[in-house]
Amino acid sequence: MGVPGLLGEFLRARRARLLPDDVGLPEYHERRRVAGLRREELAQLAGVSVSYYTRLEQGQSVNASDAILDAIAGALRLDEHEREHLHQLAAQRPRPQRRPPPERLDPLTRDLMRSLEGVPALVLGRRTDVLAWNALGHALLAGHLDRTAPERPADRPNLARMLFLDPHTRDLYADWPRKARAVVGNLRQVAGRHPEDALLASLVGELSMKSPEFAALWSDHRVKPCEADEYELRHPLVGALAVAQQILVPARAPEQSVVVVTTADGSGAENAIKLLAMRARD
Repeated sequence: MGVPGLLGEFLRARRARLLPDDVGLPEYHERRRVAGLRREELAQLAGVSVSYYTRLEQGQSVNASDAILDAIAGALRLDEHEREHLHQLAAQRPRPQRRPPPERLDPLTRDLMRSLEGVPALVLGRRTDVLAWNALGHALLAGHLDRTAPERPADRPNLARMLFLDPHTRDLYADWPRKARAVVGNLRQVAGRHPEDALLASLVGELSMKSPEFAALWSDHRVKPCEADEYELRHPLVGALAVAQQILVPARAPEQSVVVVTTADGSGAENAIKLLAMRARD
């Protein structure tokens, strides 16, 4: 999908989720042929001409000013992440898709992982490929997979693929839909920054074909970075435990993220992690 197509898809998806009553426009209860706001209604709210907005949505207009984009973002009631995503899409220019080289783990990130041996941790690339995990991170989140797989680029597990296509990972999260929305929202943001990424496009295409749930979430165009959140896990060895997953961004690899799993002090989950650590050492 080219950059103009991504921009148009995003604008249409955000326009479809709003009704006239949501934005203070009169609704005359006539039969509407489109879901959500019409183009002319959105253009009216943003203070631009219908023809200009139509060209922008169809990818026929370039170099939209920040002021116009902010006006459209305000009319669409975009949050800060969606607003940033809109600006990124509008600023991109189509470029040939090239197959990028495998992502590499920076030595300082590897040192950081060694210092985190007491807590579950893993390193994700920008497409959610698992670049590394420590013994406890592997035992908690993917004990059914080969622990050495991240060391081989061709065999690396992918968190998004695991979440939607691997029943073990799906069963791990008690509230799987919330975790799925978070991962897809983060991938949407990455796609806005890297529309030329052929490997990311291939991943999205594969998941869209194999998982109707992914396809539905992807078509919704929600944008939200993964930063920190709390989840209840249902682990096959240590049972239910409440954890927080927090993201650290390596200074030398800002497109990668270190996911650290923590528990409340003195909690049953903390004891479960200690038990799992003993099992992982065996």
